[in-house]
Amino acid sequence: MSDFKIPAEYVNKISRAKKEPKWMLNFRLKALETFNSMPMPKWGPKLDIDFAKINYFKPWKEAGVIDEKMREYFDKLGISKAEQKFLTGVEVQYDSSVVYAQVKKRFLKQGVIFTDTDTALQKYPQSFKKYFGKIVPYTDNKFAALNSAFWSGGSFIYVPKGVHVTMPIHAFFVIQSANIGQFERTLIIVEDGASVEYLEGCTVPLPVGDSLHAAVVEIYVGKGAKVKYSTFQNWRTNVYNLVTKRAKVEANGQMEWVDINIGSKITMKYPACILAGENSKGAIFSLSVAKHGQNQDTGTKMIHFAPNTHSVVITKAIGQEDGISEYRGLIFMSKEAKNSSSNVSCDALLLSSKAKAGTKPVNRIFNTSSKVYHEATVSQVDANKLYFLQSRGLSGFESLMMLVLGFTEDVKQHLPLEFALEFNKLMEIVLSDE
Repeated sequence: MSDFKIPAEYVNKISRAKKEPKWMLNFRLKALETFNSMPMPKWGPKLDIDFAKINYFKPWKEAGVIDEKMREYFDKLGISKAEQKFLTGVEVQYDSSVVYAQVKKRFLKQGVIFTDTDTALQKYPQSFKKYFGKIVPYTDNKFAALNSAFWSGGSFIYVPKGVHVTMPIHAFFVIQSANIGQFERTLIIVEDGASVEYLEGCTVPLPVGDSLHAAVVEIYVGKGAKVKYSTFQNWRTNVYNLVTKRAKVEANGQMEWVDINIGSKITMKYPACILAGENSKGAIFSLSVAKHGQNQDTGTKMIHFAPNTHSVVITKAIGQEDGISEYRGLIFMSKEAKNSSSNVSCDALLLSSKAKAGTKPVNRIFNTSSKVYHEATVSQVDANKLYFLQSRGLSGFESLMMLVLGFTEDVKQHLPLEFALEFNKLMEIVLSDE
């Protein structure tokens, strides 16, 4: 890694190109100054990133156009049909630009806003400024600072009080260029008593050079509101995936993360819930798959600040070849979080004798009435089960797929029914080394 300091002119050019208000330019410049002054993380996987070689902003050449190869990829995963039948809206981002966005008219009539984040800054400046950067400030960590300086694209969702969005919203983030930095910024605001479900897909469908994906997601869950945020990450092995995702949950609200991490060279991602209101709930259901040369460092942070709050963490890790999977989690119970509880379960399945898996839990409890449970297991594929399945006429690959899908069921069951097929296809691609 070089000691390269990113020049302020990079930020000035982006802000001018986007015709942003003065306050956003100042925000970006302060974030850049923070990024340049902060050291690289001294924990977790080693990050050898040459920041001098990254392209920090690359608009897509044809706004509003999805090329034929990507259309074929969408068809392969069934996304095109899902858009027609099961989704409220769809957004697609190539590199730094959102090129396609649609939302069903009946939800617009209910006051639901779904657009890209750049457009939201221009069209809804008051709401944008009120919420942007409040849950994840640019001082939070080095890569949140980098995102804050160079953010482009991402999703903006606003759901008014009492409105229930009955169909999922889907966003797809694609890296098409070598040495690109993709820094989407997603902001979701769900008012009291409202609900929404958001699905995010991330991929590099074609071979390109080393790339960096450093997104930030901020979610506001109002009183009695419900939000579900599901991620399908299927990066190639040349991508550093360094993401900050965090939700603040008010009284009686519910936040659920479903996190599927496949591919990338290194992933460092720990979706968090700040349980700020009494009786609020947070959950994460996570799966990571690490193959040759890959390091999946994933987990969660459950921060309990109010009484009678509850969180659930279920993580599954699959290790192939010499892949490394680590669970890194924090459960925090404040003095005020009386009579609260957290249940953590971490399971790893190793498909190779060279694969590695581990857990690094941190539990901090500052009251005597809260309860925290943590359990972890590591196992290998049972040869007897494989033999039994093959003796019933299944091929070796079919038998392995059946065992793996059974192992992941605790996570898969929390995906929308319509996307179970997409999950199965992704796992088939991974296990067959396509």
